[in-house]
Amino acid sequence: MRIDKFLKVTRIIKRRTVAKDACDGGRITVNGREAKPSKELSAGDEVTVSFGNRKIKFVVESAELPKNQADVSSMYRIISDNTDK
Repeated sequence: MRIDKFLKVTRIIKRRTVAKDACDGGRITVNGREAKPSKELSAGDEVTVSFGNRKIKFVVESAELPKNQADVSSMYRIISDNTDK
């Protein structure tokens, strides 16, 4: 699944266009490298999202679209969630 779609489906970022802009702006990294919106994710990838004053780091558990919206939270595991003050 593409990183922009993954961020939207998991509701880490609420809109795909905003996720695309974040990628284009260099605020999304996958395994330590800046990611383009079309970057394909796979299980085990480590993603960092810097958005505003918040920085979220998580590991992709599954890049497959779940059948049930309630299962979306099982697609990733948060490593850290920091807010700069």
